[in-house]
Amino acid sequence: MKRALQHWLVMAVLSASGGIIFLLPFLQEVYYKPLMTALDVDNTQVGSLMSAFGLTSMLCYFPGGWLADRVSPRKLLTLSLLATGALGLYFATFPPYIVSLAIHTVWGVSITLLFWGAMIRVTRGWASADQQGRAFGLLETGRGLGEVLTSMLLLALFGMLGASAFGLSMVITALSFCTLGLGVLAWFVIDDDVGTPDGKTGAVGLTEVLRVLKMPVIWLIAAVILSAYCAYWGTFRFTSYATDMFGLSVSIAAAISVAKMWLKPLAAFGAGFASDRIGIARSVSILFAVLVISFGAFAVLPGQPGLIPAMLLNVAVASIAVFGLRGIYFALLEEGGVPMAVTGTAAGIISVIGYTPDIFMPLLGGLLLDRFPGEAGYRYFFFFTSGVCIIGFIAAVLIWRRVRTPSGAQDAGSARV
Repeated sequence: MKRALQHWLVMAVLSASGGIIFLLPFLQEVYYKPLMTALDVDNTQVGSLMSAFGLTSMLCYFPGGWLADRVSPRKLLTLSLLATGALGLYFATFPPYIVSLAIHTVWGVSITLLFWGAMIRVTRGWASADQQGRAFGLLETGRGLGEVLTSMLLLALFGMLGASAFGLSMVITALSFCTLGLGVLAWFVIDDDVGTPDGKTGAVGLTEVLRVLKMPVIWLIAAVILSAYCAYWGTFRFTSYATDMFGLSVSIAAAISVAKMWLKPLAAFGAGFASDRIGIARSVSILFAVLVISFGAFAVLPGQPGLIPAMLLNVAVASIAVFGLRGIYFALLEEGGVPMAVTGTAAGIISVIGYTPDIFMPLLGGLLLDRFPGEAGYRYFFFFTSGVCIIGFIAAVLIWRRVRTPSGAQDAGSARV
């Protein structure tokens, strides 16, 4: 009974941490104007804060994955949460711009280098080989719930304190203490041997890194995640699409965005358990097929009031498919036969490629909508997103075919050694 409780506490702390730790560098998603006012900076400077975090993160994915294979995930997760929370307390004082820029840069290190690879490794080691879908599905479910519930509580606090600079400072302070508290919990809840079957981390060197780079399935999984993440960025356009094309009010469009957030934990949970029954790669293929059709429908759907219900239904379908993908795509590591000993390294390599849409998707969307205002811009954007999902579908099918072959099954078995 005690061991079972410990087992579920690990997932609870891991998923809550995975959702909440990203709220500090992404504060401007909710508090853009208040943050700009409190820091006394312009739009370009606010944007540069996120750019500094994003660039540092991109540089840290691979070394962070390699580090996760060599150092106890318990130590990495704890240090990450404590460092991120401590920097948050300083950021709550609204330091000068150059210091704020440095904080966001270091957040890229503390979150991506120390946390990301360790989180993936612990999640994979949390469940058996035939339950990887539910493990990663539960992780994404918990991350989604932690993110949305914490955001709602902090937004309420911000409103109670008059939506002022002081209110924002208290929000950042509360979020920082929450992150610090999770760091303490991680130290006492997560064991050193979680994600390391023999109780020891491996000596992953250049030979092991080259072995991972030579695995075709690594590049196929990277293509899957890149395509899925493009689709995720595609959902960011739903709010403006609803207002520009269908004439919905800003408040109704915002309600759509909030409702979409609540679909995240539900979709990830359902996809996780379903994929363990029918196969991870097969599930990913089905979800990509849905997205190809869904984004294609957005591209051709006329912006007429009578079609608003169809548009809203399609928003729900696309959101469920995207969040379902995010819940299970890292479970392909097990089904694809990637050895457990190089989980962090593999996740790091995959993440460098898979999360590049952070760089080009916002820019592409802006360029298309500026060059082709109105319906044409959205049509081209959604057609592009649908096309990328075709690439993800093909990559998933190729992984599925590898899994079904005798050699693929043998490789999958080696992942559990």
